[in-house]
Amino acid sequence: MICAVFDIDDTLYLERDYVCSGFQTVGEWVARWFQVADFGERCWCKFAAGQRRSIFDSVLGECGIRSTPELISALVSLYRTHVPRIALAPDVLDVLNAFAPIAIISDGPMVAQSRKVEALRLATYASPIVLTETLGPEFSKPHPAAFEYVMEQRPADGYIYIADNPLKDFTAPKQLRWFTARIRRPGSLHYELENKVAPDFELQECSELSGVLAQL
Repeated sequence: MICAVFDIDDTLYLERDYVCSGFQTVGEWVARWFQVADFGERCWCKFAAGQRRSIFDSVLGECGIRSTPELISALVSLYRTHVPRIALAPDVLDVLNAFAPIAIISDGPMVAQSRKVEALRLATYASPIVLTETLGPEFSKPHPAAFEYVMEQRPADGYIYIADNPLKDFTAPKQLRWFTARIRRPGSLHYELENKVAPDFELQECSELSGVLAQL
């Protein structure tokens, strides 16, 4: 039997929804303490325009608020620890029900990723759920440690890793002779990236996985 192992961001839901949720939460806090009503909307506009770094610094400056390391740290912490308003993509739920129990391997700040796991109720479908930061920062993808851990915890005839980022997601599973599938979901943050390590399959959404697994 093949064990299906999933990434989280832009695989099971659109990561931009998490970003929007985080900016909304930060914006509410800034409105309360600095009386700036549109801080979150300004952050989102910069993100939508392609900015990926120093968004809080930029918007604070536009709003006439002095950017200090302490303030930036507080905003980043609020963003990462907020309870996200996100939901599984429409094509995902049937797949999780069909292939449960699945496993999950995901990079990112542990608190933020844990909040996503809770909001998406992934513990209902997945075991183990491996957030690579819990193994140590040096074990984030493309390090194979998380994949080897899944193999120890979930013995199977074979494995397939379903993820979205062609720059880091498929290196380790291919080294371990896993199958790989890229979800190139419209609206995903890495949609335009070309494959650095070519996956075995490239799909637009998870509903196409049934046909893929039938071939394995």
